[in-house]
Amino acid sequence: MKSPQVIDPGVRIGHVHLKVADLERALAFYRDVLGFEVTQRFGNSAAFISAGDYHHHIGLNTWESEGGSPPEPGTTGLYHLAILYPTRALLADALRRLVKAGIPLEGASDHGVSEALYLRDPDGNGVELYWDRPKEQWPRSPDGGVAMFTHPLDVDALLKEAA
Repeated sequence: MKSPQVIDPGVRIGHVHLKVADLERALAFYRDVLGFEVTQRFGNSAAFISAGDYHHHIGLNTWESEGGSPPEPGTTGLYHLAILYPTRALLADALRRLVKAGIPLEGASDHGVSEALYLRDPDGNGVELYWDRPKEQWPRSPDGGVAMFTHPLDVDALLKEAA
């Protein structure tokens, strides 16, 4: 039996495209709270947003979902999108923005390899905001594999690091 070919390690997830019920409401969250920049817009039906000079990291559209509601629990679909921050201080700043906007967290975890905040966007989509620890700090199993775990994250300590 031929073993499956492993994907090239240079492959990355390029962007996420979300169906939203209200474009302005989605932009108020992703642009105004999290700080993404609009790179292109198609009237009131779609917008593409980015961190930095990339064409887009997140697409938002109402093409099939204007005025719609989130999927019912127990159905398939997106569990969450994950937004990777380059440093712990920038994750702390994102937490500061959420607190200022009154957006509640659903959870906050230390996974050993990363620290993560979990919340919902205005359309009920799961959002993870996280930073990765340097690889040399990742917990390892006796055989050298990654040994992730889930422990509570000290959110107050993280917030003190906000710029």
